[in-house]
Amino acid sequence: MRRSVLVLACVVMALGLLALAPGTVPRYRVTDLGTLEEGNAVVVRALNGNDQVAGGSVSGPGHRGFVVVQGRVDRLGTLPGGDHSTARGINDAGVVVGSSNTATGVRAVRSAPRGGLEDLGTLPGDGSSEAFAVNQRGDVAGYSSGPGGVVATLWSAGGGLQSLGVLSGATASCAYGLNEHGDVVGVATGNGRGRAFRWRNGALTDLGVLPGDEESEARAVADDGVAVGFSTGARGSRAVRWIDGAIQDLGALPGDDESRALGVNARGQVVGSSRAGDHLRAFVWTATNGQEDLNALIPASPFVLLEAVAINAGGVILALGQDRTDAEAHDHHAEFPTRLFLLRPTP
Repeated sequence: MRRSVLVLACVVMALGLLALAPGTVPRYRVTDLGTLEEGNAVVVRALNGNDQVAGGSVSGPGHRGFVVVQGRVDRLGTLPGGDHSTARGINDAGVVVGSSNTATGVRAVRSAPRGGLEDLGTLPGDGSSEAFAVNQRGDVAGYSSGPGGVVATLWSAGGGLQSLGVLSGATASCAYGLNEHGDVVGVATGNGRGRAFRWRNGALTDLGVLPGDEESEARAVADDGVAVGFSTGARGSRAVRWIDGAIQDLGALPGDDESRALGVNARGQVVGSSRAGDHLRAFVWTATNGQEDLNALIPASPFVLLEAVAINAGGVILALGQDRTDAEAHDHHAEFPTRLFLLRPTP
């Protein structure tokens, strides 16, 4: 079995090195941001317009949020009494949002102007909260939870906070994406099923599912209002985008049967991951070219891009990957070190 695995890994590596035909110019140049050793504890979803990355991983005695700025990794602290923090969003001013535990619960946090973390608080009567997205003016989206359940929440830049409610028939909601016009997207759940929603100007809308599916989830929204995520049914999950009141199936890479969209920009570029069994590949989708394997758009490399988790206004992509021997020879990606990459469009 060991010999078979090694042969398979070598074959896959050779195929990867030949992904670009001779004479083909790579569409992206790759910047390696480093390796996060604890793959099963890595959370990386945030990229701003200045190519700064935010996330969280195990560091020293506990899990800590971090920001990568021009190759330098800055670790976040925790709220008093806490030993865990995660960064989930970052805007162009470098304001980071996420969560930190305390002695009594988990709280949504924002980086303070003079260092440290600021507790964003909860809705009245709640004890816990988390933040997932922040826009340029400083609005923050996430959720607040307490005896009444979990509800999508918006913290305004001015200091106020409000519940965004739940869809009809749902009992809980969580906000994952936020744009510059204040549109919020996420998922509302009830009876074991989730539905993607958009909140705009006080109104909550069910974004719907693909024909035959039962569930959906929205993960990001561009400034033009286009939202992306995935729709799930008997065949599995498919990457989708919601545009002009309609849902569009973005398909999967050749040979794959599932996909998820995780990021979108106002250029109409969508990024995410495509899956066949336990094997993931990062993709970029455009209306012109459809879904493309990012591994085929970069120079020959000894690693595999597994997920593209965010894309900024300039088309720069934040992707997660692993060494080919780890990613191709084993079934459980989370057990192996995760590598971070920025993919910048070539001139």
